[in-house]
Amino acid sequence: QVQLVESGGGLVQAGGSLRLSCAASGRTFSTYHMGWFRQAPGKERDFVAAITRSGSSTYYSGSVKGRFTISRDNAKNTVYLQMNNLNPEDTADYYCAATGAVYGLSLAPNYNYWGQGTQVTVSS
Repeated sequence: QVQLVESGGGLVQAGGSLRLSCAASGRTFSTYHMGWFRQAPGKERDFVAAITRSGSSTYYSGSVKGRFTISRDNAKNTVYLQMNNLNPEDTADYYCAATGAVYGLSLAPNYNYWGQGTQVTVSS
């Protein structure tokens, strides 16, 4: 089992940057693929990015590709989401999640463990 705690959210102006972190407990972090999802008020939870166990492969939604970068440090049990060139449409609660699934890393139901979320607000 793994527990996830996100941090790094906040208020930023359009065009700015934020770096989210997700710290995982336990010694099995490196056995999980990790993902970031976001949920805006009144909307469904959407896939943002995912990274494989070793960090060798990454995946992004079309809306963030080229602006966001997911990375991980298995020695620190942490996954990151660097968000650049933010716009108001990026405003949401951001969640990190862990999965042992081999496929479907963009699908929220495939993730076993979730953090509590961190809020990101982008002002215009």
